[in-house]
Amino acid sequence: MSKILSYISRYLLGFIFLVAGVNGYFVLFNLDPFIETSPEAMALFEFDYLLTVEKSIEILCGVLLLINRFVPLALAILSPIVINIMLLHLFLDHSLLPLAVLLVVMHSYLLYFYRRNFIRLLEKRP
Repeated sequence: MSKILSYISRYLLGFIFLVAGVNGYFVLFNLDPFIETSPEAMALFEFDYLLTVEKSIEILCGVLLLINRFVPLALAILSPIVINIMLLHLFLDHSLLPLAVLLVVMHSYLLYFYRRNFIRLLEKRP
């Protein structure tokens, strides 16, 4: 059961980040995004290079999760992004809070599922 839940979480998380990343490029190219963006989130990206970097990372990590390659690395890279998404929707824009909570739950579950890959990071003396 836990393996099935990890597959579902990995694919869904990968899909969400891939779509969000591509949607961000629509915003960058001044096209109408196919998913409405949060004005509060866009206000944080005053400089286009920040949006470009974040959305590129989201696309890359989304693809890595979908093709099941370097999953622990993708999860580690996505950790600060997931935290920022949660905090943004918790404090500034409540409209997508359920999605942010879902992201945190899936991401946390995958971190737990791949915990053996991260345990060496917590060693006092490598």
